[in-house]
Amino acid sequence: MQYISTRGGTLGQYCDVLLEGLAPNGGLAVPEHLPRLSVDDIERLRPLSYPELATEIIGLFATDIPRDDLARLTAGAYGGGKFRADEIVPVTDIGEQLTLVGLSEGPTLAFKDMAMQFLGEALEYVLAQRGSVLNVLGATSGDTGSAAEHALRGRERVCVFMLSPQGRMSAFQRAQMYSLQDENVHNIAVEGNFDDCQNLVKRLASDLDFKREHSLGAVNSINFGRISAQIVYYVWAWLRVTDNVDAADRASYEVSFAVPSGNFGNILSGHYARSMGIPIRKLVLASNENNVLDEFFRTGHYRPRSAENTLATSSPSMDVSRASNLERFVFDLLGRDPERTAAAWHELEERDEINLAAELDRFASEFGIVSGTSTHSDRIETIRDLHEKTGVTIDPHTADGALIARANIETGVPMLVLETAKPAKFADLITEALGAAVEPDAETQALLGAPQRVVKMPDDEQQLRTYISEHALRA
Repeated sequence: MQYISTRGGTLGQYCDVLLEGLAPNGGLAVPEHLPRLSVDDIERLRPLSYPELATEIIGLFATDIPRDDLARLTAGAYGGGKFRADEIVPVTDIGEQLTLVGLSEGPTLAFKDMAMQFLGEALEYVLAQRGSVLNVLGATSGDTGSAAEHALRGRERVCVFMLSPQGRMSAFQRAQMYSLQDENVHNIAVEGNFDDCQNLVKRLASDLDFKREHSLGAVNSINFGRISAQIVYYVWAWLRVTDNVDAADRASYEVSFAVPSGNFGNILSGHYARSMGIPIRKLVLASNENNVLDEFFRTGHYRPRSAENTLATSSPSMDVSRASNLERFVFDLLGRDPERTAAAWHELEERDEINLAAELDRFASEFGIVSGTSTHSDRIETIRDLHEKTGVTIDPHTADGALIARANIETGVPMLVLETAKPAKFADLITEALGAAVEPDAETQALLGAPQRVVKMPDDEQQLRTYISEHALRA
């Protein structure tokens, strides 16, 4: 399978785009053609374990990796006791027609582990094949950074430079990242918010000479390797929900997914799963107070906010006002036309707004995305209410998803809520919601008390360039 840029031009195969991050013209890598799954294809996947399913789904995109090698990579990613649940992704009915898709069983207790553990294995494999090194430059609003660092720590051919916003993550999230002492991990706390961090990453990634000289790559959700790995759990969840459905009815048995959304990578994977043939009725996008995406899907106007107008909320991993992956969706919305996509993003850079209302109206039923906004008080009430009714405690991001899910339930259509993280990562908010202090276990206490290693830096591109030049791996 070949890959192209959303703004035009070919990029090579899967292993090529794993290492590249942004395309040279600033676009994002997408498959030249999206694979399709027939009813029979989907049914053949039903008996597979999660690593086996990952081999089959990712294999549709990674056609340049021999199947036996890919199977070893998925076994390495999802085996060896890295995930707490034997099934890797437990799917649990929690009542009210809601099903919780447990994506936070990995080493950093967040859904980002689902893709990042595979990406760590895949990057090491490709770099060894090519005798190369990679300096990963990324930005995180909370969970991406820790998942990336735990997947890449100690690897000989990879060095990680992870930017995070000072004071805008929970104590648990900071501890998971900053307590790592591996020499190949560099945590850089930037004065500003997530969008400031992301803008620094984009500016350096767009400097092709600097990018090549320092072998820069990306592991945030602009990396298509992560998108391909996230498609797997949509397929897995649909298969598990339909295990007890009569075989004759499965082909048309639709479910909906509620997805807490920040950078649009998670729900984009659901969009691809739906486009490939998985019977998904609705993709329910949940925003927090930084509801740029909700506004876009309600009105067709995409108006990213400035850093100053991006709020610090109690679901911090969603404190994003410029969603990088939206360009991939817009590419589909515009008929996979790279010229129209490039023009739209040029207009966005000029005016800080694009109007795609006509296109969204025309293709609303084709893409099936609806949206809503949650607030701090909504999160608190949803966590409290679900705990009282079901005994299940969810984190604030998952609460955003559950709230908007409840507003979009349809009779006879299961609503699957994608878990974002374990509630232990947000103990203060859980305490506020449930009215009692959450006692951290011994492992959490040790993590929070561990020495931290982090470099503080202003929002300064030149300082970041200098730091990377001094610490980057060389081939």
